[in-house]
Amino acid sequence: MTCKAGFVYSNDFTSYRFREDHPFNQMRVVLAKELLDAAGMLEENHLITPRMATEEELRLAHSPAYIQAVKKASEGKLSEEEGLEYGIGTEDTPMFKGMHEASQLLVGSTLSAIDAVLGGDVTHALNLGGGLHHGFERKASGFCIYNDGAVGIKYIRRKYDYKVLYVDTDAHHGDGVQWAFYDDPNVCTLSIHETGRYLFPGTGHVNERGLKEGYGYSFNLPIDAFTEDESFLHVYESAFKEITDYFKPDIIITQNGADAHFLDPLTHLSSTMAIYERIPAIAHELAHQYCEGRWVALGGGGYDIWRVVPRAWAQIWKVMLDEEPFTGPLPVEWLKKWEKESPVSLPDAWNDPPNAFKPIPRREEITEKNNKLLEKALQLIHNQKKFNSL
Repeated sequence: MTCKAGFVYSNDFTSYRFREDHPFNQMRVVLAKELLDAAGMLEENHLITPRMATEEELRLAHSPAYIQAVKKASEGKLSEEEGLEYGIGTEDTPMFKGMHEASQLLVGSTLSAIDAVLGGDVTHALNLGGGLHHGFERKASGFCIYNDGAVGIKYIRRKYDYKVLYVDTDAHHGDGVQWAFYDDPNVCTLSIHETGRYLFPGTGHVNERGLKEGYGYSFNLPIDAFTEDESFLHVYESAFKEITDYFKPDIIITQNGADAHFLDPLTHLSSTMAIYERIPAIAHELAHQYCEGRWVALGGGGYDIWRVVPRAWAQIWKVMLDEEPFTGPLPVEWLKKWEKESPVSLPDAWNDPPNAFKPIPRREEITEKNNKLLEKALQLIHNQKKFNSL
């Protein structure tokens, strides 16, 4: 493989901040970038400076009335009652000064990544500031104001007319992106996430298959709580490969939430750093097999910003450079800088130690349930292939 990769970054990503005690904290992007710097893996020519999305571009996935509401909230002029109509001012998505501009930059950063790849400047692009997959056409949701993934895919469809495969490995269902393309046969969505029985947003069932011309292009794998590495990766790899072969995309967009880790405070999955080596590796392989390498990776969830997210996201970049995953000790320079600020003890290695958490009592039952889920999903794919060939 011949890979040239771009890393989209701005210090202004941290301006997307609801309040000090809010779990969504973009300092995790800074921590990941500085970890890569300390590891000697980022060079000046890798960096892509993001632009702001235009209002016209935001309207690709959001209503004008909603955008105006966000702008009013950004200036402190939106009433509480009006805000609730648009999902703004809730516990999950509070109002904050400058929220429109901060969100506009995150969308623009994803568009910058897309243009870098589809303009031929790079083969792959990583935008850890993006991946806000819960935003809806006229409503904020789940820490997400504007949905950069949905805007980005609409942008690809309009400007480049490419078929897009969107793959979401966040522990929370990628609902906003799925619903934005539910009737579009040129956009296929795959989300592997913790079952909605226990976790926000409560959607992402196997029977959510799409509507009208888009039927057969939406896939969901709601794995059981406390799923561990082996089962997660088996379901993910098997489904991703089958769906890519079925859909044959022109570009792959991945959303790389790092909240399936056992240390994440908001979810109930039991993976280790091992999955974050394989998740991007499979995307990389399939992008080269089907899309001439065209791959844009976004950030997403991830709420243990010290011990989990930087290590997980750094592995995406290592894969994009067509290198083996990081192993061994973390850079001492990074540990020394951040250990004073971290409220928890930082890990000293890229990988988690064996037996990092207590054994899961229901392991065999969970694995069996996930295997049945995968069988059902694969059968849907095979049925759809037969139907399309008629």
